[in-house]
Amino acid sequence: MKLHRLTMQAFGPFAGTETVDFDALGEAGLFLIHGPTGAGKTSVLDAVCFALYGKVPGAREAAKSPRSNHAPPHLAPEVTCELTIRGRRLSITRSPQWERPKKRGSGTTVEKPRIAVSEYTGQGWRGVTTRIDEAAQFIDELLGLSREQFCQIVLLPQGEFARFLRASASERRRALERLFATEAFGDVEKWLAEHARELGRAATAAETAVRRVADLIADRCGARAPVPEEPDDLVPWAAELAGVTLGTARDLERIAADRVRRRDEARHALERARELADLHHRHADAQRREGELSQRGEWRSALDAELRAAERAAPVIPLLDALDQRRGQVRKAELDLAQRVPLIEGLAGLPAALSRDGLLAPADPASSTRAETLLGAAERDRRDEIAQLEHLRGNAGRLAGLRDSIAADTARIERVETELGQVTAHLDRIPERRTALDQALTKARERALPRESASEAVRAAQARLTAVLSCERLADELDVAARRREAAVDAAQRSRDRLQEIRERRIAGMAAELAAGLVTGAPCPVCGSADHPAPASGEEGRPSRRDEEEAQRAFDTAAAERVAAESAAASVAERLAAARSAAEGMDAAQARELVARREAALAEIDGAAEEARRLADELAALDTETERARVREGELGRELARLRERVEVGERDAARLAAELDAARGDDPDLAARISRLSDEAGLLESVSRALRARLVAVEELTAAEQEARAAVAAAGFDDAGEVRAAARDVARKRDLAERARAYDDELAAVRSVLADPALVAARRLPPPDLAALGAAAEAAEEAARYTLAWHDRLEERAARLADLRAELDAELDRSRPARHRHAVAERLSRLASGTSGDNREHVPLSSYVLAARLEQVVAAANDRLHRMSDARYELRHTVDKVAGDRSRSGGGLGLLVIDAWTGQERDPSTLSGGETFITSLALALGLADVAGAEAGGAEIGTLFIDEGFGTLDEETLEEVLEVLDHLRDGGRAVGVVSHVADLRTRITSQLRLVKSSSGSRIAQSG
Repeated sequence: MKLHRLTMQAFGPFAGTETVDFDALGEAGLFLIHGPTGAGKTSVLDAVCFALYGKVPGAREAAKSPRSNHAPPHLAPEVTCELTIRGRRLSITRSPQWERPKKRGSGTTVEKPRIAVSEYTGQGWRGVTTRIDEAAQFIDELLGLSREQFCQIVLLPQGEFARFLRASASERRRALERLFATEAFGDVEKWLAEHARELGRAATAAETAVRRVADLIADRCGARAPVPEEPDDLVPWAAELAGVTLGTARDLERIAADRVRRRDEARHALERARELADLHHRHADAQRREGELSQRGEWRSALDAELRAAERAAPVIPLLDALDQRRGQVRKAELDLAQRVPLIEGLAGLPAALSRDGLLAPADPASSTRAETLLGAAERDRRDEIAQLEHLRGNAGRLAGLRDSIAADTARIERVETELGQVTAHLDRIPERRTALDQALTKARERALPRESASEAVRAAQARLTAVLSCERLADELDVAARRREAAVDAAQRSRDRLQEIRERRIAGMAAELAAGLVTGAPCPVCGSADHPAPASGEEGRPSRRDEEEAQRAFDTAAAERVAAESAAASVAERLAAARSAAEGMDAAQARELVARREAALAEIDGAAEEARRLADELAALDTETERARVREGELGRELARLRERVEVGERDAARLAAELDAARGDDPDLAARISRLSDEAGLLESVSRALRARLVAVEELTAAEQEARAAVAAAGFDDAGEVRAAARDVARKRDLAERARAYDDELAAVRSVLADPALVAARRLPPPDLAALGAAAEAAEEAARYTLAWHDRLEERAARLADLRAELDAELDRSRPARHRHAVAERLSRLASGTSGDNREHVPLSSYVLAARLEQVVAAANDRLHRMSDARYELRHTVDKVAGDRSRSGGGLGLLVIDAWTGQERDPSTLSGGETFITSLALALGLADVAGAEAGGAEIGTLFIDEGFGTLDEETLEEVLEVLDHLRDGGRAVGVVSHVADLRTRITSQLRLVKSSSGSRIAQSG
């Protein structure tokens, strides 16, 4: 992968559009990215990562959006990256999700993320895709690196590799797992552990099933199940219990058969004795009952006489009851007539024959018929008049409705006339109001100038004021930083001189230092001779090796402080230059006055715009109001004419209907009252006619009933009706008498049949049996047989159940053996893979073993660079042992040690100084990039970035590091260094400088 061009718009600290030409920067192979803190050095790398993956590296991804806070509200955030991957030149343009102001109205709307991928061919650029998911798949397949791998391989973050160098085995493992696709081996460890647990649960379940069957066998036999060393040891125990139980059941079978035979004989003897005793008892009861029935003969004859008299009276009783009913009907009819006749007295138009005395005289068919005829004629006259009046009842209802409608319309006319006058007056006042609003709106629009230029002028004035204030503060900071830089440079120079002096004096006295270590008889480390005739004796107070190391450390510290001071001074100077450029020569008073003047102008424009919007809304509302008033005026005029016409027609119809109804009601208050009165009179006449007819019919029916009853009493042989009622019996009584007579006859016949039974006669000749003795013998035989059979059945059932349980035990054992074997094999394999088995001598898990192989490759690649950068002093070594601070059981196969060639000792990485840590972690990062790139399918890295860490190096080490980085250019690779170190600006000519200001950062490219 090789970068060509990067364009950023409204991204991170960049308010506008900034472009980076990586082709120009990379011509020298090594280029520098520098600028003050917060200027956006890391944001350039974020933009590259965002273009490829849609996300920025590390914790910055948690930010809501990478859009610049300095950018204008309508400017869309966008990154375009042009690069070559595996020989294919691509252009990727990506925009994140962001909120922009609405084009109409207030508020914001959300813009969705977008992407466009194009490829350059011989004929120009060709679109590949605009879908985010397709673009992600296309880039991943072509680049061959995940986002984590890209951030580790291409954007080498030095602080993270320093942490990796000093990390524990578990932390180092998590870092390597993000780079290398070793999840499968961790999954294998998890699967083996889970598989062993599943097989363990299966083996436990199988053993539990075996134990359950053994417990069932023990429970059947009333014994306790043994606890064998192996489950198979239960088989002989179960076989013994089953054999003993089966033999006992067979022995008891013969005894049970003899006791069953004796029980059956005792049962038969008892049943025969009970039958004989029952025959004796039945014969004695029959004799006693025959004597009792013979004594009740007269009672039986009286029942027959009573039944015969009741039968003769039965047909006469209904006639006597009918006679009593007819007498009651006559009394009721006469009472009803007497109550109704007074009601018709005083009715107009009735003849004299319908007076009270005439109607209530004794019933006579001729006079009753004549009175009915007169009553019917009077009733018909009234009903005929009612029918004529009913035709006019609808006119009364229509008259009332007309009068209500006329009243409602009259009231509505008054309201409409009032409202119409108000609407007309309102329309007359509107033209004057509209003219005033038009004039005010025109003046407001003249004052409301375009706001964007005024707003931009306010922002520019505020930025200038901020720059003026920053100039004053940064000038003071620059003085302080300059003094600190001068002091740090002087101190570093003194430390360097001191170190050089000590080295020169030590070299001069090196012979004496070696001579001090000579031992008689031991070979000389220089010449090898065991003889030491004239050992050198150096000057007093010559420096030792410890003095040189202390001087070296002092120089390292002073050099680091010098670099930090120079970087701080350069950063302040850059910020001061940017602030002076933005201030444009103004002082604080002038800048504040400019801000106030432009803010007042903006406020005046905003007030005029708000007043114009309000007046426009009022004018539109007034036009709408005018149109509604005119429409309402027309509606009210049409409604008023319609109401007046309807009232006039209604009054004419009401006068006509009132005249007709007055003529029809006569002397009654109204038509309904006359109809009600005539209906009541007709009903009364009809009821009197019905009562008169009912009385005549009742009298005729009474006369006929008296004649029929006298004839029936005589025909039945009774003297009068009282004698008939005394002999009568109801149905229940007659049924009772017949049943009692029949029961007596049936019982007498049954008793005599029993006494004649041959079996009873023969039984009387035999002596009575001893039931108590025979019953006791049968009960004893029954108990003995039941006890024996119960035990036999219990033993037989137990033997059968034990045979079934024995077969079940064999089956469960057959199932448990392979389950136990599989679990044992899986457990051993799981512990071996997890590093907890004794067979795993180093206690290294499988996933760590695979990562350790990758780490060995990384260490080998890192040592090639570390050898040159440390002047052949340091070398990394991979180890499976514990390292400092690691509290795990072992090093987990991912330990790192540093071999110091000067001392020949192995050192923990945490003992390295800041500069030593930097070169070691840089070598480790470069080695990891090589190995991870090869792991990702040999991905070619044409552009590489190294982020910070150079400030900890002295000049000599810095030269060695830059020489190593210079070798990275082989094959056309471009290496970008992100740093604050001032020395790098003179050593690296191709530079990308970032300038920070209050309105956002910008990019200046050189080299």
